[in-house]
Amino acid sequence: MYLKRITLLRDDISSFDRYPYSIPAISSLNELELTKSVTFFVGENGSGKSTLLEAIADKCDFHTAGGGRNNFYEVHAAEASLSEHIRLSWMPKLTNGFFLRAESFYQFATHIEEVDENGFKDYGGRSLHQQSHGESFLSLFLHRFKGKAIYLLDEPEAALSPARQLTFLRIMRDLTANKQAQFIIATHSPILLGYPEADIFSFDDGRISLTRYEETEHYQLTKYFLQHREKMLAELFADE
Repeated sequence: MYLKRITLLRDDISSFDRYPYSIPAISSLNELELTKSVTFFVGENGSGKSTLLEAIADKCDFHTAGGGRNNFYEVHAAEASLSEHIRLSWMPKLTNGFFLRAESFYQFATHIEEVDENGFKDYGGRSLHQQSHGESFLSLFLHRFKGKAIYLLDEPEAALSPARQLTFLRIMRDLTANKQAQFIIATHSPILLGYPEADIFSFDDGRISLTRYEETEHYQLTKYFLQHREKMLAELFADE
């Protein structure tokens, strides 16, 4: 474990009526304790999970459109004002790591295309643009992710088939086996959320709270759909 605690510096915020401080889960935050090598952020779209993850990435000096501390490229990145009002507590502090933002991964791949001088050694020996979207994600996970580092991933399942999500679970297990790596992942995937012994923080209901895998809407809705597909579809498509 490296990143131990995330603290919202509430006294420094002039108003909780403006974004992103107006997001209920963010406005209710005081401190978030991290105790596991793998932590998941879950919640509906707009609940604040990606906003907090991005602020952590910005505080780590990672490129907020995706990358590490040494990736510099011009691209429209989301506003990271929340990072101005959070404090990260480390033991020990890390400078190595990566922020994956699924929606802007294409721009990151273009940046690597322009600056790589090592034959894409950190990406499986091929340009990320010469691989499928899912292959390029796995190449990143397999070849660039290594050593003592913190990895912040925003919806990594976006490019991964269910089978490759299982492959990614094994990659995470290998990287955290000797407590070398720490992952914080914002996801909607019930497969990824099934990672053993991970902490899952829900951003729903206007607060950030620890929850069990079986209590997540992702698990419950997916399970219900698989067990009652015809009934659920009939209700969904019923004429009003």
